Amino acid sequence: MSETSRFRSLEDGHGALKGAQTAWDMLSEEQMQKHITTGCEELDAILGGGIHCKEVTEVGGVPGIGKTQLGIQLAVNVQIPVECGGLGGKAVYIDTEGSFMVERAHQIAEGCISDLLDNTAHRLKDFPACPERLQPNSFLANIFYFRICSYTEQIATINYLEKFLEEQKDVKIIVVDSITFHFRQDFDDLALRTRVLGGMSLKLMRFAKKYSLAVVLLNQVTTKFVEGSFHLTLALGDTWSHACTNRIILYWNGNDRHAYIDKSPSLRSATTPFLITGKGIRNATSHCKRVRMM
Repeated sequence: MSETSRFRSLEDGHGALKGAQTAWDMLSEEQMQKHITTGCEELDAILGGGIHCKEVTEVGGVPGIGKTQLGIQLAVNVQIPVECGGLGGKAVYIDTEGSFMVERAHQIAEGCISDLLDNTAHRLKDFPACPERLQPNSFLANIFYFRICSYTEQIATINYLEKFLEEQKDVKIIVVDSITFHFRQDFDDLALRTRVLGGMSLKLMRFAKKYSLAVVLLNQVTTKFVEGSFHLTLALGDTWSHACTNRIILYWNGNDRHAYIDKSPSLRSATTPFLITGKGIRNATSHCKRVRMM
């Protein structure tokens, strides 16, 4: 084939560039994309509406700050019916630390349903079947839980996910709690660890784009020696920090919990307080009873 023929083939969309998308199409898709609410309006506001689909979001912080609580909250909130402004999806929860609490998931589901009935009752009148789906047990039935006990199991599960997602078309979020645990405990070859985690993050990013779902990776903290003193930083180092689209850091400010957007290509850095209540993640001004974290 001559050079001229090859260029014509590309221009006609039958060559290597087939499937290209215009920036206008990308912007239109992004503006139409729904988000997954965190349950806290202030946090949703700095996130531009909530957790973004088609993106990988990392959430890090010290133990007890509420990372798992947020992960469970998102696994519940992704199921809010479309009629109520949600995605009506299902969740995959990959638990590497054994921190997922089904009783807590049930409480958060009850809190979500209670708020929906209070705030969207006028919408539900037009959808008679909707209240029947608003049952805690239905929410729990739509969270697919994987308990991971080693880094080899974690790698195998991520590899298996594509087949699983093909079968379960309604999955709209994958939560990994936490991405780091087994790789910090059992992995001595740091160069190999970096390559394995890089490959895992690329697969998760591809899943997010291909299946229009959100990926939320919970991360632990470690200490880093900088200019003569130790500082807390998220685990896995600087290389891993480029593996995610957005990075949210949860931290204590006195006795109050705050969320900080540390990195995002589309969101400005911002901070907001949040509460962990009996119902789950809520506004800092919420009158719900706080939950004490052990």
